[in-house]
Amino acid sequence: MNSGPAAGHRVLILGAGLAGLFLALRLAPRPCIVISPAPLGEAAASSWAQGGLAAALSAQDSPQAHAADTIAAGGGLVDPVVAGILAHDGPARVADLLALGVPFDRSPDGALRQSLEAAHSFARVARVAGDLAGRAIMDALVTAVLKADHIEILSGLSAAALLQDANGRVIGAACHDAGFKREDILASEVVLASGGAGALWRITTNPSAALGTGLAMAARAGALIADAEFMQFHPTALDIGVDPAPLATEALRGEGARLVDQTGAAFMTRFSPLGDLAARDVVARAIHQLRSDGGQAFLDARAAVGAHFPQAFPTVFAACMQAGIDPRISLMPVAPAAHYHMGGIATDLWARTSVEGLSAIGECACTGAHGANRLASNSLLEAVVFAARCAQRLQAEGALDQAGGAAIPAPLPPHLPREGLQRLNSIMEAHVGVVRGAGDRAGAWAQITQLIAQYGQSNPLLAAAFIAKAASLRLESRGGHYCPDYPAPQEPPIRSFATLADLDLA
Repeated sequence: MNSGPAAGHRVLILGAGLAGLFLALRLAPRPCIVISPAPLGEAAASSWAQGGLAAALSAQDSPQAHAADTIAAGGGLVDPVVAGILAHDGPARVADLLALGVPFDRSPDGALRQSLEAAHSFARVARVAGDLAGRAIMDALVTAVLKADHIEILSGLSAAALLQDANGRVIGAACHDAGFKREDILASEVVLASGGAGALWRITTNPSAALGTGLAMAARAGALIADAEFMQFHPTALDIGVDPAPLATEALRGEGARLVDQTGAAFMTRFSPLGDLAARDVVARAIHQLRSDGGQAFLDARAAVGAHFPQAFPTVFAACMQAGIDPRISLMPVAPAAHYHMGGIATDLWARTSVEGLSAIGECACTGAHGANRLASNSLLEAVVFAARCAQRLQAEGALDQAGGAAIPAPLPPHLPREGLQRLNSIMEAHVGVVRGAGDRAGAWAQITQLIAQYGQSNPLLAAAFIAKAASLRLESRGGHYCPDYPAPQEPPIRSFATLADLDLA
């Protein structure tokens, strides 16, 4: 049991991506511990983000316009108050990152250069060297974190369960190393910043550890889970047989790249008047339909980017060249891949969950900012905006924090072996994908509950159960959840909420 004199005042942050590290820095001088399964900057989805960070920074843009675009993209489920906070705080958080040394691209006059991405009404995405924003931001944060005296990093540990006292307050976490040796860590406040759930699917852009662990841990502690059915499938993952699938950033289409079929013909105008810059769910379904009909989808950047590709989009260029594709002269094969979980642990405007002592930020949280379909490049923004708000609250409450009582002994959840995870990946890919028919929705729930009966309530299976159950109950098409037997959205729009008890898995 890791306790000590600071245990009653320190914050335990479970996750070392953008949200977790930004929170840790903002908590100064309050002591905090960051749990990182891998060395800092590695295996975090934040490092892989290509597009950048959306914020209304130009004279012609405004936070009101950014909030309106966020609401429009979210399929009726975005909380307008949250969208307003996200857009209003965005420019200040970009300034924070600049102060940390993030080298956002600039125009010749020194102003921040911003790019247009799908469903944005203005060019408002701040990028780094074309497609290196995630890596550059994480590098700057890691450098600052390693210099901070108030932050303790525990690498090589994975959180598996939350520790609670007799009153249900979260007072720590049960962690383990690679050999599953357990270590319990106590704190006055625990913050989940554990990332998303994309690796529950067979084809994903996410790190292999993105298995919905934070969602499952919170649910087991009694937390409310919101909008679990909404997974965003990035429409243009490179279809080159690599796992995880490399992204072909949406910024390519913002620069004029076109989606074409195997004959070289553009096809997106058949699906949306916005064409190649339609919202991600629309583009993902269009490509899915094309592939289901026996066709293939490609991204054509030869005219839009051409010879400038290595400098403009170095990450995409390197991935293509490694696969034997030169995007300056050839088409890039693309396919939808599980990318970003809009649902997660329900939080308020200050990152509180429904369980005392527990907060959540980043992709594992569901703030209400994304609704049924995340607006491009809002994820990095949400991570820093709500990490900052969480820090502000915890600093204000710090003097009032109570360490809580003794932790109630709790076993670690069962480990899901490789063969079980592979079966789960196949189920999620086949039945909870871009298109979800009646048989898919019912089949996913039935097969996941069978896996739980065989392997127990492991964290990945529990997270998948929340997603499948919510998908089976949403009899409409909205955002990332498309049901061909219920093609129209229902009115009024209704968010979904559930607890572990609602799954009735006993």
